[in-house]
Amino acid sequence: MADETDEVLDAVGPRLRALRKHRGLTLADLSASTGISESTLSRLESGGRRPTLELLLPLARVHGVPLDDLVGAPRTGDPRIHLRPIHRHGMTFLPLTRRAGGVQAFKMLIPGRDEPAEPAPKTHGGYEWVYVLNGRLRLVVGDRDLILPPGEAAEFDTSLPHWLGSADGGAVETLVLFGPQGERAHVRARS
Repeated sequence: MADETDEVLDAVGPRLRALRKHRGLTLADLSASTGISESTLSRLESGGRRPTLELLLPLARVHGVPLDDLVGAPRTGDPRIHLRPIHRHGMTFLPLTRRAGGVQAFKMLIPGRDEPAEPAPKTHGGYEWVYVLNGRLRLVVGDRDLILPPGEAAEFDTSLPHWLGSADGGAVETLVLFGPQGERAHVRARS
């Protein structure tokens, strides 16, 4: 049992380093986000310091991964995805991916309203792909104002001013892929 525990703990450092590098963070960035010193983070990654719960909890939070992923805990066999909704800008986002960095997938729910909302375009880094499941989505990107019914998709650079909302005041349900700048969805059609 002790050998198994040592093996699990020895694998934590390389996982932490891989997560940090994948997200493009320096030890200084991670230290500022977690309050853990750079030297402690370096020793954790190199295996010179044994991981503790007090160190792993803030790291899991900053990397956006479950603690089980940091320690490589075996899956319990439960195939369900336990979604934790995120509420922003009057919308609900259900994360469908759990890894940090790279392309992220969300189910986005826009609640119904008595009147459609007035567009308030915003910008941020990245690239977005949206697929409408239910309802009618109004998508404003730059000077384009589009209505997407169920089954339609759009992709756009989020550095362009954009806004998503209900086209007619009804609820809208979409799937959204969001990635860092330059990562785009690739759809292949069969002939």
